[in-house]
Amino acid sequence: MDSEDSRRVLDPAQDGAALKALTHPLRLTLLGLLRQHGPATASELAVRTGESSASTSYHLRVLAKYAFVAEADHRDSRERRWKSVHDVTSWSNEAMHASPGGSVLLSVLHRRQIEHLQQSLDRHEADLDSGRLGEEWREPSGLSDLMPRLTPESLAELWEVFRAKTAELTARDAGDSRAEQVVLFTAGLPLAQEDTAAGEDA
Repeated sequence: MDSEDSRRVLDPAQDGAALKALTHPLRLTLLGLLRQHGPATASELAVRTGESSASTSYHLRVLAKYAFVAEADHRDSRERRWKSVHDVTSWSNEAMHASPGGSVLLSVLHRRQIEHLQQSLDRHEADLDSGRLGEEWREPSGLSDLMPRLTPESLAELWEVFRAKTAELTARDAGDSRAEQVVLFTAGLPLAQEDTAAGEDA
């Protein structure tokens, strides 16, 4: 998981159009479905998303234009199947902020991820309530809002440890029939200390 071959790092100076293409919510949804469930046709993705086949077909072609998806092996010649080219898409926050319009794109992408979080939470709760997920998943599942005080270097180290441990556990569980797709959302958002003296009498 998350090897060099499976990760695509976008450069806002060269890949601005590709980054902008990712801000469309349906494109992000389609890309996520291909990564989660494997190759699919536009019609199959239309059923999953509630969109028309014409709409999913158009947005898949846009994703293909910017090399996020590619044609997969076809079961027959009647309809094209699509696959995700990479498991992970990432970028440098510093480079994004330094590029024209990059901060706006980054903000939109973050908000698209928050929308994905809400959709994933809704599905998770429905899967538990319907019995599609067993009760053994109820205890380890959840969200957390820890608020440690860290230096920039420690926050960067925490990201690296998290990615490495996730890759290790994914490899360990690859052959276990009990393994399920787990959607992991992580955030490291430093907040400047509030000026508590503001508004107080001198």
